[in-house]
Amino acid sequence: MDALELVKVEQLEVAVRVWHPEAPRTVVAWHGLARHGGDFEDFARALGPGWRVLAPDTPGRGLSGWPLFPAHDYLYSRYTALAIALLDHFGLDSVPWVGTSMGGLIGMLLAADPETAPRIERLVLNDVGPELDPQGLADLGRYFAAPHRFTRFGDLEAELRRHYAGFGIDSDDAWRRLALGSARRLPDGSWTYHYDPRIGEQFIHDTPRDTWADWRAIRCPLMVVRGADSPLLRHDSVAKMAEAQPGLVTLEVPGCGHAPMLDRAAQVDPIADFLARPREALMPATPEAPARRWWQRLLARLKG
Repeated sequence: MDALELVKVEQLEVAVRVWHPEAPRTVVAWHGLARHGGDFEDFARALGPGWRVLAPDTPGRGLSGWPLFPAHDYLYSRYTALAIALLDHFGLDSVPWVGTSMGGLIGMLLAADPETAPRIERLVLNDVGPELDPQGLADLGRYFAAPHRFTRFGDLEAELRRHYAGFGIDSDDAWRRLALGSARRLPDGSWTYHYDPRIGEQFIHDTPRDTWADWRAIRCPLMVVRGADSPLLRHDSVAKMAEAQPGLVTLEVPGCGHAPMLDRAAQVDPIADFLARPREALMPATPEAPARRWWQRLLARLKG
Protein backbone atom coordinates (compact mmCIF):
# COMPACT_ATOMS: atom_id res chain seq x y z
CA MET A 1 0.00 0.00 0.00
CA ASP A 2 1.02 3.62 -0.46
CA ALA A 3 -0.64 5.02 2.67
CA LEU A 4 -2.51 3.85 5.74
CA GLU A 5 -5.28 5.92 7.26
CA LEU A 6 -6.59 5.10 10.73
CA VAL A 7 -10.17 6.27 11.13
CA LYS A 8 -12.00 6.31 14.45
CA VAL A 9 -15.60 5.17 14.07
CA GLU A 10 -17.36 5.31 17.42
CA GLN A 11 -14.96 3.42 19.71
CA LEU A 12 -13.22 1.43 16.99
CA GLU A 13 -10.09 2.25 15.04
CA VAL A 14 -10.57 1.23 11.41
CA ALA A 15 -7.53 0.80 9.18
CA VAL A 16 -7.98 1.86 5.56
CA ARG A 17 -5.24 0.86 3.14
CA VAL A 18 -4.74 3.35 0.31
CA TRP A 19 -3.10 3.01 -3.08
CA HIS A 20 -2.42 6.00 -5.37
CA PRO A 21 -3.58 8.60 -2.80
CA GLU A 22 -3.44 11.49 -5.29
CA ALA A 23 -5.35 9.78 -8.11
CA PRO A 24 -8.27 11.72 -9.62
CA ARG A 25 -10.81 8.90 -9.24
CA THR A 26 -11.64 6.71 -6.24
CA VAL A 27 -12.93 3.16 -5.88
CA VAL A 28 -13.71 1.35 -2.62
CA ALA A 29 -12.52 -2.26 -2.48
CA TRP A 30 -13.91 -4.36 0.39
CA HIS A 31 -12.60 -7.80 1.30
CA GLY A 32 -14.26 -11.09 2.25
CA LEU A 33 -15.24 -12.58 5.60
CA ALA A 34 -11.85 -13.58 7.00
CA ARG A 35 -9.55 -11.46 4.86
CA HIS A 36 -8.36 -7.83 4.94
CA GLY A 37 -7.81 -4.88 2.64
CA GLY A 38 -4.27 -5.95 1.82
CA ASP A 39 -5.70 -8.51 -0.58
CA PHE A 40 -6.24 -5.68 -3.09
CA GLU A 41 -2.54 -4.82 -3.48
CA ASP A 42 -2.21 -6.43 -6.91
CA PHE A 43 -5.67 -5.24 -7.95
CA ALA A 44 -4.72 -1.64 -7.17
CA ARG A 45 -1.40 -1.88 -9.03
CA ALA A 46 -3.08 -3.45 -12.07
CA LEU A 47 -5.89 -0.89 -12.05
CA GLY A 48 -3.26 1.80 -12.38
CA PRO A 49 -2.35 5.25 -11.02
CA GLY A 50 -5.55 6.85 -12.29
CA TRP A 51 -7.51 5.24 -9.44
CA ARG A 52 -7.22 5.83 -5.72
CA VAL A 53 -8.12 2.50 -4.13
CA LEU A 54 -9.48 2.59 -0.58
CA ALA A 55 -9.50 -0.86 1.03
CA PRO A 56 -10.71 -0.95 4.65
CA ASP A 57 -9.96 -3.72 7.11
CA THR A 58 -13.34 -4.65 8.58
CA PRO A 59 -13.25 -4.56 12.41
CA GLY A 60 -11.87 -7.80 13.79
CA ARG A 61 -9.56 -8.24 10.78
CA GLY A 62 -6.12 -7.08 9.72
CA LEU A 63 -5.02 -3.83 11.35
CA SER A 64 -8.46 -2.70 12.56
CA GLY A 65 -9.60 -2.92 16.16
CA TRP A 66 -11.57 -5.80 17.61
CA PRO A 67 -15.01 -4.87 19.02
CA LEU A 68 -15.84 -5.65 22.63
CA PHE A 69 -19.28 -7.03 21.76
CA PRO A 70 -18.97 -9.35 18.72
CA ALA A 71 -22.64 -10.38 18.80
CA HIS A 72 -23.51 -6.70 18.33
CA ASP A 73 -20.79 -5.63 15.91
CA TYR A 74 -20.25 -8.57 13.56
CA LEU A 75 -23.48 -7.92 11.68
CA TYR A 76 -24.18 -6.58 8.19
CA SER A 77 -26.16 -3.68 9.63
CA ARG A 78 -23.04 -2.60 11.51
CA TYR A 79 -20.83 -3.08 8.46
CA THR A 80 -23.07 -0.91 6.27
CA ALA A 81 -23.14 1.82 8.94
CA LEU A 82 -19.34 1.62 9.13
CA ALA A 83 -19.09 1.90 5.34
CA ILE A 84 -21.17 5.08 5.30
CA ALA A 85 -19.04 6.54 8.10
CA LEU A 86 -15.91 5.87 6.03
CA LEU A 87 -17.44 7.39 2.89
CA ASP A 88 -18.29 10.47 4.95
CA HIS A 89 -14.77 10.59 6.37
CA PHE A 90 -13.25 10.62 2.86
CA GLY A 91 -15.87 13.05 1.54
CA LEU A 92 -17.24 10.60 -1.03
CA ASP A 93 -20.82 11.35 -2.05
CA SER A 94 -20.94 8.55 -4.63
CA VAL A 95 -18.26 5.97 -5.40
CA PRO A 96 -17.72 2.75 -7.38
CA TRP A 97 -17.58 -0.29 -5.10
CA VAL A 98 -15.71 -3.57 -5.68
CA GLY A 99 -16.55 -6.21 -3.09
CA THR A 100 -15.28 -9.76 -2.64
CA SER A 101 -17.76 -12.14 -0.98
CA MET A 102 -18.80 -10.39 2.27
CA GLY A 103 -17.54 -7.09 0.88
CA GLY A 104 -19.78 -7.52 -2.14
CA LEU A 105 -22.82 -8.18 0.04
CA ILE A 106 -22.10 -5.00 2.01
CA GLY A 107 -22.06 -3.05 -1.26
CA MET A 108 -25.23 -4.78 -2.42
CA LEU A 109 -27.10 -3.84 0.76
CA LEU A 110 -25.96 -0.23 0.45
CA ALA A 111 -27.02 -0.06 -3.21
CA ALA A 112 -30.44 -1.58 -2.43
CA ASP A 113 -31.39 0.73 0.44
CA PRO A 114 -33.07 3.93 -0.82
CA GLU A 115 -31.29 5.97 1.86
CA THR A 116 -27.79 4.80 0.94
CA ALA A 117 -28.20 3.84 -2.73
CA PRO A 118 -26.93 7.24 -4.04
CA ARG A 119 -23.57 6.53 -2.34
CA ILE A 120 -22.87 3.53 -4.64
CA GLU A 121 -22.22 4.82 -8.17
CA ARG A 122 -21.70 1.30 -9.58
CA LEU A 123 -21.12 -2.12 -8.04
CA VAL A 124 -18.81 -5.06 -8.78
CA LEU A 125 -19.57 -8.30 -6.90
CA ASN A 126 -16.70 -10.78 -6.73
CA ASP A 127 -18.09 -14.32 -6.43
CA VAL A 128 -21.16 -13.40 -4.44
CA GLY A 129 -24.79 -12.58 -5.08
CA PRO A 130 -28.31 -12.73 -3.67
CA GLU A 131 -28.35 -16.55 -3.81
CA LEU A 132 -25.52 -18.61 -2.32
CA ASP A 133 -25.16 -22.37 -2.30
CA PRO A 134 -26.32 -23.57 1.17
CA GLN A 135 -23.68 -26.30 1.41
CA GLY A 136 -20.88 -23.94 0.42
CA LEU A 137 -22.12 -21.38 2.95
CA ALA A 138 -22.34 -24.03 5.71
CA ASP A 139 -18.79 -25.20 4.95
CA LEU A 140 -17.58 -21.62 5.18
CA GLY A 141 -19.32 -21.09 8.52
CA ARG A 142 -17.90 -24.29 10.00
CA TYR A 143 -14.35 -23.49 8.93
CA PHE A 144 -14.27 -20.04 10.47
CA ALA A 145 -16.15 -21.07 13.61
CA ALA A 146 -13.32 -23.45 14.55
CA PRO A 147 -10.06 -22.20 16.16
CA HIS A 148 -6.92 -22.51 14.05
CA ARG A 149 -3.51 -22.86 15.70
CA PHE A 150 -0.22 -23.78 14.04
CA THR A 151 3.05 -24.76 15.69
CA ARG A 152 5.12 -23.44 12.77
CA PHE A 153 4.65 -20.58 10.34
CA GLY A 154 5.15 -23.04 7.49
CA ASP A 155 2.15 -25.04 8.71
CA LEU A 156 0.00 -21.91 8.55
CA GLU A 157 1.15 -21.23 4.99
CA ALA A 158 0.42 -24.82 3.97
CA GLU A 159 -3.11 -24.55 5.36
CA LEU A 160 -3.63 -21.25 3.54
CA ARG A 161 -2.62 -22.91 0.28
CA ARG A 162 -5.14 -25.68 0.90
CA HIS A 163 -8.08 -23.60 2.11
CA TYR A 164 -7.63 -20.70 -0.32
CA ALA A 165 -6.88 -22.75 -3.42
CA GLY A 166 -9.95 -21.12 -4.97
CA PHE A 167 -8.12 -17.79 -5.07
CA GLY A 168 -6.28 -19.07 -8.14
CA ILE A 169 -2.88 -17.93 -6.83
CA ASP A 170 -0.16 -19.41 -9.06
CA SER A 171 3.20 -18.37 -7.60
CA ASP A 172 5.14 -19.21 -4.45
CA ASP A 173 5.91 -15.53 -3.93
CA ALA A 174 2.20 -14.64 -3.90
CA TRP A 175 1.43 -17.43 -1.43
CA ARG A 176 4.24 -16.24 0.85
CA ARG A 177 2.92 -12.67 0.74
CA LEU A 178 -0.56 -13.95 1.56
CA ALA A 179 0.82 -15.89 4.53
CA LEU A 180 2.79 -12.91 5.82
CA GLY A 181 -0.36 -10.79 5.75
CA SER A 182 -2.51 -13.49 7.32
CA ALA A 183 -0.48 -14.56 10.36
CA ARG A 184 -0.68 -13.52 14.01
CA ARG A 185 1.69 -14.87 16.68
CA LEU A 186 0.21 -16.13 19.92
CA PRO A 187 1.77 -15.62 23.38
CA ASP A 188 3.03 -19.22 23.47
CA GLY A 189 4.93 -18.73 20.20
CA SER A 190 2.48 -20.61 17.99
CA TRP A 191 0.65 -19.06 15.04
CA THR A 192 -2.94 -18.32 14.11
CA TYR A 193 -4.79 -16.21 11.57
CA HIS A 194 -4.92 -12.42 11.79
CA TYR A 195 -8.65 -12.17 12.51
CA ASP A 196 -10.75 -12.32 15.67
CA PRO A 197 -11.94 -15.95 15.91
CA ARG A 198 -15.42 -14.68 16.76
CA ILE A 199 -16.09 -13.15 13.32
CA GLY A 200 -18.02 -16.29 12.40
CA GLU A 201 -20.68 -15.38 14.95
CA GLN A 202 -22.38 -13.28 12.30
CA PHE A 203 -23.71 -16.59 10.92
CA ILE A 204 -25.52 -17.01 14.25
CA HIS A 205 -26.67 -13.49 15.09
CA ASP A 206 -27.37 -11.84 11.74
CA THR A 207 -31.02 -11.49 10.70
CA PRO A 208 -32.07 -13.37 7.54
CA ARG A 209 -33.50 -11.16 4.79
CA ASP A 210 -34.84 -11.37 1.26
CA THR A 211 -31.64 -10.68 -0.66
CA TRP A 212 -33.40 -11.22 -4.00
CA ALA A 213 -35.63 -8.24 -3.14
CA ASP A 214 -32.43 -6.29 -2.42
CA TRP A 215 -30.98 -7.34 -5.77
CA ARG A 216 -34.07 -6.31 -7.72
CA ALA A 217 -34.11 -2.92 -5.96
CA ILE A 218 -30.65 -1.86 -7.16
CA ARG A 219 -30.59 0.87 -9.81
CA CYS A 220 -26.87 1.36 -10.43
CA PRO A 221 -24.67 -0.39 -13.04
CA LEU A 222 -23.79 -3.92 -11.94
CA MET A 223 -21.06 -6.44 -12.65
CA VAL A 224 -20.51 -9.91 -11.20
CA VAL A 225 -17.26 -11.89 -11.31
CA ARG A 226 -17.60 -15.62 -10.73
CA GLY A 227 -14.92 -18.23 -10.19
CA ALA A 228 -15.70 -20.99 -12.69
CA ASP A 229 -15.31 -23.61 -9.92
CA SER A 230 -17.01 -21.58 -7.19
CA PRO A 231 -18.70 -23.69 -4.47
CA LEU A 232 -20.64 -20.63 -3.32
CA LEU A 233 -22.02 -18.80 -6.37
CA ARG A 234 -23.57 -21.21 -8.87
CA HIS A 235 -23.67 -20.61 -12.61
CA ASP A 236 -27.46 -20.79 -12.65
CA SER A 237 -27.62 -18.19 -9.88
CA VAL A 238 -25.70 -15.74 -12.10
CA ALA A 239 -28.21 -16.42 -14.89
CA LYS A 240 -31.07 -15.59 -12.50
CA MET A 241 -29.24 -12.44 -11.43
CA ALA A 242 -29.06 -11.35 -15.07
CA GLU A 243 -32.78 -12.01 -15.54
CA ALA A 244 -33.57 -9.72 -12.61
CA GLN A 245 -31.01 -7.11 -13.71
CA PRO A 246 -30.82 -7.16 -17.55
CA GLY A 247 -27.88 -4.75 -17.65
CA LEU A 248 -25.66 -7.04 -15.57
CA VAL A 249 -22.09 -7.40 -16.84
CA THR A 250 -20.64 -10.85 -16.13
CA LEU A 251 -17.15 -12.33 -16.05
CA GLU A 252 -16.35 -15.99 -15.36
CA VAL A 253 -12.77 -16.70 -14.29
CA PRO A 254 -11.35 -20.13 -15.23
CA GLY A 255 -9.21 -21.99 -12.72
CA CYS A 256 -10.73 -20.20 -9.72
CA GLY A 257 -13.22 -21.14 -7.04
CA HIS A 258 -14.21 -18.84 -4.22
CA ALA A 259 -13.02 -16.24 -4.87
CA PRO A 260 -10.84 -14.87 -7.71
CA MET A 261 -7.99 -12.82 -6.27
CA LEU A 262 -8.36 -10.00 -8.86
CA ASP A 263 -4.59 -10.03 -9.16
CA ARG A 264 -3.94 -10.21 -12.93
CA ALA A 265 -4.85 -8.42 -16.12
CA ALA A 266 -7.36 -11.04 -17.30
CA GLN A 267 -9.44 -10.31 -14.18
CA VAL A 268 -8.71 -6.62 -13.62
CA ASP A 269 -8.96 -5.30 -17.19
CA PRO A 270 -12.69 -6.13 -17.57
CA ILE A 271 -13.35 -4.48 -14.21
CA ALA A 272 -11.33 -1.43 -15.26
CA ASP A 273 -13.41 -1.20 -18.43
CA PHE A 274 -16.62 -1.45 -16.40
CA LEU A 275 -15.43 1.29 -14.03
CA ALA A 276 -14.40 3.60 -16.85
CA ARG A 277 -17.48 3.35 -19.08
CA PRO A 278 -20.11 6.10 -18.82
CA ARG A 279 -22.84 5.15 -16.40
CA GLU A 280 -25.53 5.73 -19.02
CA ALA A 281 -23.92 3.21 -21.37
CA LEU A 282 -24.20 0.50 -18.71
CA MET A 283 -27.84 1.01 -17.80
CA PRO A 284 -30.42 -1.15 -19.62
CA ALA A 285 -33.18 0.46 -21.62
CA THR A 286 -36.58 0.60 -19.91
CA PRO A 287 -39.98 1.99 -20.95
CA GLU A 288 -39.22 4.98 -18.72
CA ALA A 289 -35.67 5.34 -20.13
CA PRO A 290 -35.55 4.09 -23.76
CA ALA A 291 -32.27 3.34 -25.46
CA ARG A 292 -30.55 6.44 -26.78
CA ARG A 293 -29.80 7.04 -30.44
CA TRP A 294 -26.31 6.26 -31.68
CA TRP A 295 -25.23 9.91 -31.70
CA GLN A 296 -26.33 10.33 -28.08
CA ARG A 297 -24.25 7.32 -27.04
CA LEU A 298 -21.26 8.65 -28.97
CA LEU A 299 -21.56 12.07 -27.35
CA ALA A 300 -21.76 10.49 -23.87
CA ARG A 301 -18.63 8.41 -24.57
CA LEU A 302 -16.69 11.49 -25.77
CA LYS A 303 -17.69 13.38 -22.64
CA GLY A 304 -16.73 10.42 -20.44
